[in-house]
Amino acid sequence: MNRISFSGDLERNLRVIIARSYVRIVGGFREPSWLIWDTFLPILNLSAYVYVYKVMNAPPEFTGFVILGGAMMAFWLNVLWDMAAQFYWEKETGNLEPFLIAPISRMAMLMGMAIGGIFNTTIRALGILTAGILIFQVEFLVSDPFAALIVFALTITALYSLGMVFASLFLMYGREAWHTSQLLQEPIYFLSGFYFPVKFLPFWIQVVASAIPVTFGLDAIRRILILGAGLQDVSFDIVALAIFSFVLFFMARWALRYMEGLGQKEGRLTLRWQ
Repeated sequence: MNRISFSGDLERNLRVIIARSYVRIVGGFREPSWLIWDTFLPILNLSAYVYVYKVMNAPPEFTGFVILGGAMMAFWLNVLWDMAAQFYWEKETGNLEPFLIAPISRMAMLMGMAIGGIFNTTIRALGILTAGILIFQVEFLVSDPFAALIVFALTITALYSLGMVFASLFLMYGREAWHTSQLLQEPIYFLSGFYFPVKFLPFWIQVVASAIPVTFGLDAIRRILILGAGLQDVSFDIVALAIFSFVLFFMARWALRYMEGLGQKEGRLTLRWQ
């Protein structure tokens, strides 16, 4: 396994990114029925929270909070299952060796998966938003599209950088990491405020939730698209997301190098035999 940096062979790694993106994008449209179910089933789940808010006579913007949370949930699930578990799945199916002996950057491979996943997941998220607008009459007040674009880009960067960190952890810890991610899935939905704003939680829970990048991104996107906030109103969230993106990107780089080093020194890619 030769370690080749992304800058060491730019052209080769760009080809890897394009190739892995192409596979994800084309594969996402191979079965059109998946697009329908990936949009319809989340709306059924979100509708329960929408009607709970209606029964409680909550302000109408809470319906928009739920729909936006459902759209961002699609990205979180894509990061967790399609990005983080990729190397683990390849190991289970016996395809990991060709990936690791190829003279390419492992980060370039994951970046290609991320770009392809972002494309497919964005289509599904737009489907959820469209269904929410048509069914529940959600109104958006986009007063600053530039701020919304910045927040969305930083949120996606932070999330997929986290996914690259998880990719190494899932491979090194195997089933333990898989089971832990399933165990923490619902608590993360709760802490990140997918169904309601985090500001309604007790302060100490908000502190814990601040360790999850999607918490800041979801809060800022809701304030911009539903409450009509501007760039200055979400400046704290933008700074937090930028820090998350920077730190997680270099953590992912370190984790991938550690994974390769473990294989070179000890002849294995897990921290314990499984």
